[in-house]
Amino acid sequence: MKLVVIGLGQCGGRIADEFARLNRKARVQRGTEIISGTFAVNTDVADLSGLSYIRSNYQQRILIGNQKSGGHGVGKINELGAEIAREDSDKIIEAVRTTQRLAEADAFLLVSSAAGGTGSGAIPVLTQQLKERYTDKPLYNLIVLPFEHEELTEKRTIYNVATCLKSAYLVADAIFLVDNQRYVKKNFSIKANLAEINTSVVKPFYNLLSAGEEKKPVYIGSKMLDAGDIIQTLSGWSVIGHGEARLSRFGFFFRKKRDFREKSLETHKGVQAMQGAISRLSLKCDPADAKRGLYLLSAPPEEMNMDLIKELGNRLRDIATDATIRSGDYPREKGLVNVTIILSELANVKRITDYFTKAINYIHTTRRGREGLEYEHEGLKDLFGDIPSLL
Repeated sequence: MKLVVIGLGQCGGRIADEFARLNRKARVQRGTEIISGTFAVNTDVADLSGLSYIRSNYQQRILIGNQKSGGHGVGKINELGAEIAREDSDKIIEAVRTTQRLAEADAFLLVSSAAGGTGSGAIPVLTQQLKERYTDKPLYNLIVLPFEHEELTEKRTIYNVATCLKSAYLVADAIFLVDNQRYVKKNFSIKANLAEINTSVVKPFYNLLSAGEEKKPVYIGSKMLDAGDIIQTLSGWSVIGHGEARLSRFGFFFRKKRDFREKSLETHKGVQAMQGAISRLSLKCDPADAKRGLYLLSAPPEEMNMDLIKELGNRLRDIATDATIRSGDYPREKGLVNVTIILSELANVKRITDYFTKAINYIHTTRRGREGLEYEHEGLKDLFGDIPSLL
């Protein structure tokens, strides 16, 4: 599957930069292209200057709203970010149109933080604009939720998250939700933490996108999981994760002599990778709420068998009982078993409900000037209607 990736704001630009790195890795290691074009869009010149892999020309690092922001961002006001994106959308769309391999792309992926100003405001607006022009390609969002300390210290953060999520949901075909807090390593510096988080966000996409673009017959799976399977799986709120289990360094040399214990160990490694993927989903959720799902098994060919595929399918079925599940294999990895999981069309995401509730309380408090006002609601639909839209 090939994507056009557009990063919006500081967070979105850095993750888009990671996708550009991932494409370079796929080209060098596997001779494949998984990204048709990568762009970073921002109102802040310094943020655009800090990227490493996206080319530095003005058509791939796109500065918008220079007259209104002076090249210094929008100060977390996502309504202003949305307004600027609406006014300068033609500049972005023209840059996308010039992408040489645009026709090869299967979908768009727009990336941003939900808590900031530029990305939070721009992502629903640009999604809507692109959807009107490219009706044949799905429009996906990857939206990063804030750290705990951001939620606690800045009330505006909650408002931005809620308005961004509601507006994106109205226009995107699917939204990958990513919780920053799940990737934090306490003993790392801020810079190292952010770099590690961005790498962790992008990593699950590597095998998922590569499997359908593989050129060498020896690496094409018996049951290929291609762009069509991914597109049919993705809808609404979605999460992604991957897990790995290392194989014995000497297992290959004794393959002909393996007994039932080694056979059992193969299945155990696969299940271990599956459990890792479930525990590392990009957002904590109840898998039973998913209506769609998929898993991709990547491992050396000699480590994959029908028993393992069946066991992994049963494991996912046990936790996502109502989901339509698709699967595939990709005989590419060396020395490890890798399982990638997507759960999609999540019916009830508690984190989102919490954001909406807090945002409405924030709106009522600021408008009426009464602290501690509580808002009673009947459910997610009731909340959804009361959140302002950026569109």
